[in-house]
Amino acid sequence: MIKAILISLLCLVFITKGTCQGSLIQKVTKTLSKQVLLDANQALQEEPVTVTSASCERSKGGKHDFFSEGDYWWPDSLHPNGPYIQRDGFTNPQNFTAHRLAMIRFSKLVGTLTSAYILTKNTKYSAAAVRHIKAWFIDTATLMNPSLLYGQAITRKVSGRGIGIIDMIQMVEVAQSISVLEKNSLILKKDIVEIKKWFTNYLTWVTTHPYGIDEREAKNNHGTCWVMQVAVFAKLVGDTSLLQYCTKRYQEVLLPGQLADNGSFPLELKRTKPYGYSLFNLDAMTTITHVLSTQQQDLFSFSYKPEVGIKKAIDFMFPFIANKQNWPYQKDVMYWEEWPVSPIALLFGAKAFDNSTWLNTWASLEHFPKNEEVIRNTPIRNPLIWLHN
Repeated sequence: MIKAILISLLCLVFITKGTCQGSLIQKVTKTLSKQVLLDANQALQEEPVTVTSASCERSKGGKHDFFSEGDYWWPDSLHPNGPYIQRDGFTNPQNFTAHRLAMIRFSKLVGTLTSAYILTKNTKYSAAAVRHIKAWFIDTATLMNPSLLYGQAITRKVSGRGIGIIDMIQMVEVAQSISVLEKNSLILKKDIVEIKKWFTNYLTWVTTHPYGIDEREAKNNHGTCWVMQVAVFAKLVGDTSLLQYCTKRYQEVLLPGQLADNGSFPLELKRTKPYGYSLFNLDAMTTITHVLSTQQQDLFSFSYKPEVGIKKAIDFMFPFIANKQNWPYQKDVMYWEEWPVSPIALLFGAKAFDNSTWLNTWASLEHFPKNEEVIRNTPIRNPLIWLHN
């Protein structure tokens, strides 16, 4: 009887729009904790690997500069010594991906270790996370420069592109983990100063450099991901003006420019991988909504026209997440069989709209994918760090 009363009180404390957030967190914890702790214990053995651990002769940057090559660009068989040509949707396995993979590894390790700390309060996990964080942002021998001047280069065509900025979405969960660790006084103040300085410098670059401006103005998931990363980084460093800018852009540009009346993202449906891109853009859009929502301004309830908001977008995709065979559009040219994995959109949506069906579907799907392409396009992998901060 006493236990039941305590649970009820807990629900009352955490209630949000009728949802017992305590129960939601309990379900998420039950779903993820076993594998998170297994992965975290393995992560304790891992050494930091940053951009300085690998190099490519095709990069125009230096040792500390992130470098990647456009995924869908291939040698031209008619002009072997000429610029690469595009084959949209088909990834060239010969392109340089070491820095991207290192960043994904970093994101996975830090997110997993921070999640393990949340579950156990054992500082061995947080200390290991901090070691990786310092290697990327503080240690002068191994840090990454706070820019993406050489992202998604194209051989014999361009040394970098604004489109390459999308690679930085892998840092979103790193930034969120840093927020959790700082809140729990698990990072030295002098280190927090340096880490936030790094993110502030990156924000200055991505909001002023022509590459950043080009990416910001992209009409599809690239524009979404620009706002997502800027919002998360701005929240970490406490840049209220950028947070307000991102909120306004979400309301006035992203939703009106991308979301159709039926809840679909037409620009993603036009791609050669419409299912994967629709899921990806929905996750990014919902993450923005979650990050920017406040007690004063709940973006989950925002609609740019009557009933056309983020709920409509989740409603549109949900039947195809629950049963992919219902998908009425073209199948993805690659990785069709690997989707879906558990979309963060369903979890954030379940929390915001008190939707147990979305929550149960999220819980039933794969949470720890192994396919590299799926992992790359699922940058929100550690829900616990988003629910406990």
